Amino acid sequence: MDVEEKVALVQSNTEEIITKAELEELLSKKKKPRAYVGYEPSGKIHLGHMLTANKLIEMQKADFEIVVLLADLHAYLNKKGSLEEIRDTAEFNKECFIGMGLRPENTKFILGSDIQLTKEYFLNVQKLALETTLLRAKRSMDLIGREEEDPRVARVMYPLMQVMDMVALGVDVAVGGIDQRKIHMLARDNLPKLGFPVPVCIHLPIVRGLDGGEKMSSSKGNFVSVDDSEEEIKKKLTKAYCPTGEVEGNPILEIYEHHIFKKLGEVKVERLEKFGGDIIFRSYKEMEDAYRKKLLHPQDLKSAASKYAAEILAPAREHLKKKGYG
Repeated sequence: MDVEEKVALVQSNTEEIITKAELEELLSKKKKPRAYVGYEPSGKIHLGHMLTANKLIEMQKADFEIVVLLADLHAYLNKKGSLEEIRDTAEFNKECFIGMGLRPENTKFILGSDIQLTKEYFLNVQKLALETTLLRAKRSMDLIGREEEDPRVARVMYPLMQVMDMVALGVDVAVGGIDQRKIHMLARDNLPKLGFPVPVCIHLPIVRGLDGGEKMSSSKGNFVSVDDSEEEIKKKLTKAYCPTGEVEGNPILEIYEHHIFKKLGEVKVERLEKFGGDIIFRSYKEMEDAYRKKLLHPQDLKSAASKYAAEILAPAREHLKKKGYG
């Protein structure tokens, strides 16, 4: 695979790359660049995480070394449990990612506390704090933190630590949802002031929650977990928000766009003859157009989505069972 092919593979299904020119230069100069994503091990791994995992799998094909940071201290700062509980969750999360297809021989799973408790790391966080205004740090906090009336200092530390994670891990590329953009821009603006290189930033779409909310989240219960049974998937998708003829903000269609068509390429929606019989879609655009024209009933859309989502998640479920989960 040449540089142009690698760039095209990495760029597919992304919201933006900052910057593409830097990515091209990196791939032309470095044989095995290092990319990372950070996850707070605080709940179930779901289809929102799977979007990022799929991108990491593609990047492995483009000869990237992948680092998955299981940010236990970040979860602790967010009051997600004791460190022992959080680390148990981190181990489960690790097996979920392997079950989704990340090659363990080319993936480093690192606990945040393994790199974040050193003298050098702590000093770098203090240096970054000197370069960062309180307003900028608050803007970089997650949505929940920004909405709190009186957030704890830990909320402000969180983005500073996330920036210094990139330095401690020695990464060339930071991968995350588009909601990570503010933190990534904080890194790109301030790391050069401290003498550190800036990472290329790859931002992915956000998968909407099944309730039609802004983001799929285990804390909100609006998700499909990678270890959900076929029955649980069907039950969740049957109840999901899916307004007739509406495309924007439709979580069922987003699951087709980001997961089902990306994985399978072609979809059959099975229907009774009196409702028009089975219909095959060879692209997401075909399905979206048909739904917008109300040629597809929401229940038929959900029924097929349940079947295909269960099929896509089957390898992860089987892997977790072999590891003693579920």
